[in-house]
Parts: sequence; C-alpha cells; structure tokens
Amino acid sequence: MELTVGAQRAFLYTGGRPFDPELPAVVLIHGAGHDHSVWNFQARALAHHGFAVIVPDLRGHGRSAGEPLATIEAWATWIASLLDALGVARASLVGHSMGSLIALQAAAASPGRTARLVLVGSVAPMPVADPLLDAARHRRAAAHAMINQWSYTPRAWLGASATPGVCLPGLNRQLMAQQGEGVLAVDLAACHAYQGGLAAAAAVRCPTLMLCGERDQMTPLRAANVLFDALVNAAGGARMMTIPRAGHAMISEAPDAVSDSLRAFLTDG
Repeated sequence: MELTVGAQRAFLYTGGRPFDPELPAVVLIHGAGHDHSVWNFQARALAHHGFAVIVPDLRGHGRSAGEPLATIEAWATWIASLLDALGVARASLVGHSMGSLIALQAAAASPGRTARLVLVGSVAPMPVADPLLDAARHRRAAAHAMINQWSYTPRAWLGASATPGVCLPGLNRQLMAQQGEGVLAVDLAACHAYQGGLAAAAAVRCPTLMLCGERDQMTPLRAANVLFDALVNAAGGARMMTIPRAGHAMISEAPDAVSDSLRAFLTDG
C-alpha cells in the first residue's frame, strides 16, 4: 500500500494481509541500503498470526520517494509521522541494524505510543569502519562486498539457505545495488554519527528484546552487552536472545528462529 508521509509518497508492505487498524500494530524497520523486502518472511508470519503489519520502505529507499534522511533522530520522527498518517496510536517497533537505532530512538522519543521494542543486530554506539564509509561514498560495489563479507556466516557463503536455491549474499548484493546512488553512504553516516543510543535506552519505558546473532561480525555480542545493560536498567526491562549459528543477516539466515522469537515476545503477557 502507499500513503503520504511528510509530503512524500511512502510504500508499505503489510505481509500479504490488508492492514487492519483494529489489530495490534507492529512496525518492521529495515537497515542501511535495504528496503522492506528483507522482512518478507517475518512480515508474513506476523500478519497471518493476528498482527497489523507495517513494513515501510524508508524514505528514499525502495519504492518510497524523497531523499534519505541524514540522522537517526530524523528517521525516528519519520516513523512517528508514518504512524500518524496511518492513524495508529500505539505500535510495537522492530528494527534491524540501522533500523534498530531508529526503533530505539523512536521508542525513547514517544514512550507512550510504543508497546514493545525489538532490536535485531544492534549496538550503541554503532561505529562504521572508515574503509566502509569511504567505499560507500565512492565505490559502491566494494562497499556491498564488504557488507556481505561481514554480514553472512560461512554456511551462507557455501549455499545454506532457508529457501533452497537462493544465494543469500547474492540476493543481498542485488538488493543493495537497486537502491539509489548515495543512499547507502547517507545511511552508514547516520549510524556512525548517532551518539544518543545509551541515553535513548535509559528513556525506554516498554519491554525490550535484543536478538543477537551468535556469529555476528557487524554488531557482535560483546559490543551488544553495553546497550543491553542500559536497557535492563530502564523502566521497561529487557531480555536478550541469541540466534545460534547466525550472523548479522540473521533475518534471512535464520528466518524461522527470528520469526518465532518475535511472535513469542510480542504476544507474551
């Protein structure tokens, strides 16, 4: 479906079911250089189990118009505007990588309208290596290769996939190549510059789940613990789950495990 957010056309995927505002709403937010399609498996699973699913192409990504926003704070405001446009007063927020920072900031900025928060492959701060920042600005193909190298486990590179015949790194490389020129560079710079994550974590008032890949090289477990400690001490409390044998791209490497974790957490209590 399409709607207008901030005077720009935005595309939303709803998991194969018509959007029903009477159902509990959940927003799935994609990461840098991606679009809604990375969440297809989880979106369908949630939409067919009692949720009103909202999976936007962020502004300037995929089929959404406009230019990508330059800061995580601006993205959080955009998510609030998206919910306003849909007439959704309260929703759970789920984000992967850059999307997790957006979800975190949005939950902190609007605690009264965030039911639950799920951070997938997340750390705060989320520094980006200088070679990757430079490649994203000047050598897109090299940047895509770096991201793929660090996002997937050796099993995926050897052909393991939940969908037989699908090469996950190849699919991801194609997805990143489809985004507009400069989108990845803006996204990565926003992640690198965002320093408000731990303060945002302290302001979260809803139950929070961190999903971590056991073999994540982009946001490794040892770094995720800093953010987790801040969330545990927040009013809403937090728990952490590790997806076995999965890397940063756990939503595609282990789609069933991620979907089951989301459903269990979002329906708990």
